[in-house]
Amino acid sequence: MSSRGTRPSPPPSPPERPASRDSQDSMEDYWSEVKNIEEDGQRGHEDLLERGSMDEVELEEAWLQDAGLSTLMSGALGEGPAEALLSTLTRSQAAMVKKRVDNYTLTVRKRSKQPTRHVRDIFSTPDKLPVDPIPPVPPKSPNGDMPSRCVHRTSSRVRPACPSFSQSTERRVSECPPCPPPQDTSDSLSFEVPYSEGTTAHHRGRQGDCQDCQRIRRDDHDLPTFQLPRPKLGLTRIQDLSCEDMKKIGYISLIELTTFYDGLGIELKRNRAARSKARDSGIFGVPLTTLLENDQKKFPGSKVPLVFRKLLSKLEQTGLQTEGILRVPGSASRVKHLRQELEQKLYEDRFDWEQVRHNDAAGLLKMFIRELPYPLLTLQHAPAFSAAQNISSPRQQIQALHLLIMLLPEPNRDTLKALLEFLRKVVAYEEKNRMGLWNVSMIVAPNLFTYRGKNAKQEEMQGAAGAAHLVRLLITHQDLLWTVPCFLISHVRKLNEAGASKKPPSSEKTKRKLLLMRRKTTEREKTERSELTDLRQGVIRVHAPLHAKISMAIQLDNETKAKDVMARFDYENGRGTRNTSRRPRQYLFEVGGNIGERSLDPETHLLDVYHVNPHCEWVLKPTTT
Repeated sequence: MSSRGTRPSPPPSPPERPASRDSQDSMEDYWSEVKNIEEDGQRGHEDLLERGSMDEVELEEAWLQDAGLSTLMSGALGEGPAEALLSTLTRSQAAMVKKRVDNYTLTVRKRSKQPTRHVRDIFSTPDKLPVDPIPPVPPKSPNGDMPSRCVHRTSSRVRPACPSFSQSTERRVSECPPCPPPQDTSDSLSFEVPYSEGTTAHHRGRQGDCQDCQRIRRDDHDLPTFQLPRPKLGLTRIQDLSCEDMKKIGYISLIELTTFYDGLGIELKRNRAARSKARDSGIFGVPLTTLLENDQKKFPGSKVPLVFRKLLSKLEQTGLQTEGILRVPGSASRVKHLRQELEQKLYEDRFDWEQVRHNDAAGLLKMFIRELPYPLLTLQHAPAFSAAQNISSPRQQIQALHLLIMLLPEPNRDTLKALLEFLRKVVAYEEKNRMGLWNVSMIVAPNLFTYRGKNAKQEEMQGAAGAAHLVRLLITHQDLLWTVPCFLISHVRKLNEAGASKKPPSSEKTKRKLLLMRRKTTEREKTERSELTDLRQGVIRVHAPLHAKISMAIQLDNETKAKDVMARFDYENGRGTRNTSRRPRQYLFEVGGNIGERSLDPETHLLDVYHVNPHCEWVLKPTTT
């Protein structure tokens, strides 16, 4: 992973059309890889995908659960987290939630209504059994919505379909102090407004009006690039936020992704999180979470499985300049033998990595990904990733992928990022290894996206090209995709503020705990008030518990950045100290207020953060990642 001090630098620019193979203009590499996979005979999760589709009730239950709105299924909405979340949604997001809850309620009612059977029906002959007509399914509107219809509820015992969505529910997240809007250029991507807000105009435009729409082109030079915006509140990477805030990001991202797809006329389907006979020990065919639990016993803080990191390291050290790396398969017998040795010797530090050849390491890497019992892109979200192939606009494909990355579980997201960073390095050495971006994407796509087609028909060819194109976008835009959009952070701030105002004490024990916390807070505020009596508006006090000078008051102006505060502490504490180089690098955090915790980008303008979150604490400390 890149260090926190500076933002990730772009990879080396690919050379001008090296003598890579002509598979830029064909899908030969893709189908060769599919053939190799079929010969290998290992697809860890293919059966799960076949039998993992959900019925309508399960679909809505899972969606509401994953969106943090499970209390809506009972209709008993109080002043809890779900109410706080609803109060921060945009109008279109709130409408989407209402539609999902209405559909859930209606489907449950239909399922629970079992017709009473007459005794004559039980003993009647099959040809005399009455046949109930199937009500016609109303056609969908062009944007994928079902036409509205009035459902009359005649019984007071019927569970309410959805809580009332008042005006407070329809507050737009963009009303929260936004990031300065970037210039409207073809290579910029706005982070300030929810992506779903931009789908209507695009969807309603006449065909050909949108220059952003284009067919998939296999020429790497035709691939659009989108630059990261530079908001004054600073860029926020996924690892910069607390786990609790990232959990809320996941809730909001699912609601936003569903609204975004609905605006594009795409039905967002999900697969059931089916149980698998996964191994609980070993290396291959073991869930990521289990692997990391085993790794962390020996290497605390591990975020990517040890075997995966070792394989990537081996390839980076000796294989980046090997012609055909990833494409040329290793020896099947050697790969099988190495796999057995890894299973037996990896955790005992007895495995000899010197014996591993480049192509065999690449084969083991792809085998590891394929044999995961639960896909790297997750079983639940695999349909959403596949649906992104059908979006005609590259900009909106990036936006869909952006939200999906926010939804991935942390182990999947970290492992995918490690893979993409390696693939970017492979492409950077294209002149040596003859593996361009399109070549690499075609090799990786069938390992990431499950391919179940039996005949190479035109539809399958189109799906293959779409999957390879998505991998290409993941590789080239990974820095953007692992940056949390400004509108999601603004939403989390509003959600935290709403949650703080709506959360009542639930028990006497909680009340006593809150009272004790309030007393401590009051005492601390008195101490701070005595310290800050001389502080004027726009002055902050930064705490640095690991420094010799543990606290410092700093006057902010429009140009004060986080890196300026970091440099000032380094200067103040570095005078007369010889061991400053041995100290761990420390960064400025905003803690509390309307955010859990956020590590600040060194380029963050602190006065803007001060205005958005005036009640936060400012702490200088090392990162935990």
